[in-house]
Amino acid sequence: MRFSLFVHMERWDEEVSHRQLFENLSELTLMAEAGGFSTVWIGEHHAMEYTISPSPMPLLAHLAAKTSTIRLGAGTIVAPFWNPIRVAGESALLDVISNGRMEVGLARGAYQFEFDRLAGGLPAGDGGKHLRELVPAVRALWQGDYAHDGQIWQFPTSTSVPKPVQQPTPPMWIAARDPDSHDFAVAQGCNVMVTPLMKGDEEVVDLKRKFDTAVANHPEVPRPDLMVLRHTHVHSPDEPDAWRPAAEAINRFYRTFDAWFGNQTTPVNGFLEPSPQSKFEGRPEFEPESLHKTAMIGTPDEVIERLRFYEELGIDEYSFWIDNGLSHDEKRRSLELFSKEVVPAFR
Repeated sequence: MRFSLFVHMERWDEEVSHRQLFENLSELTLMAEAGGFSTVWIGEHHAMEYTISPSPMPLLAHLAAKTSTIRLGAGTIVAPFWNPIRVAGESALLDVISNGRMEVGLARGAYQFEFDRLAGGLPAGDGGKHLRELVPAVRALWQGDYAHDGQIWQFPTSTSVPKPVQQPTPPMWIAARDPDSHDFAVAQGCNVMVTPLMKGDEEVVDLKRKFDTAVANHPEVPRPDLMVLRHTHVHSPDEPDAWRPAAEAINRFYRTFDAWFGNQTTPVNGFLEPSPQSKFEGRPEFEPESLHKTAMIGTPDEVIERLRFYEELGIDEYSFWIDNGLSHDEKRRSLELFSKEVVPAFR
């Protein structure tokens, strides 16, 4: 099982500048490369300070110049906000810049807030139509001349310029949760990325079951890879109570996610207060004690034990989701411990 880093510029107030957050993200990426991580992933989010990445491409192009081995993942491009020609060309350019280290993840999108501003109010739940049309179109554009007459997009004969270094195509990933998404991804020959969010490892087992079912339904397709993305924080065994600040910070992260996802309040200059704790009474999965068990929080030995289970389950890539509301120094210490104590156990 290989390891990757999932990271954004994460801002909770105006005390830390965007420039400093950019430097922080670069530092964490260089640490991950030195620590043996296979890939750094950066997603796409708009007009929200707590996950800053209006486009993963310029960030990843910058990182391509600062790194030499780590792969560069756009994870994920939100299909309804793009045109297939633009996805194909920009991701291929990143592959050229990085000399064949690009990976691209694609998703239907989640926040109605973003759809209201970038997709004319299209219901977020309808984004799957764009995803299903985008994936084969991008692959065709990478390979040569292609004209498209679809439900969403129509364009005359065109092609990706430049062409990607990786042939026949760079790795493509699809964010999946329901069985239909797994089936589509596997049928298209795409790798699959999943997140159990605040659910326990029984959810990882269930997501793996959906993936296995899709694989069994498409014996004509070579088995793709499966990635699990999970909030992660590693602390020293000398600090047995260090799990609590991490769990409380992840609780705030999910309450903030709930506020943005609910789309009921207008943000102020890109900031939105987390949903109040009172909203989650009777929802034990949001409590720090529960998040201590469900998020990947623990000492190196505790984390290794859980990751062994993931490896035995057949997970190909575990992605260390470092966005969690903690300070940069705390993130750096956690990543250093993971690199020094956890990664070598899987080599």
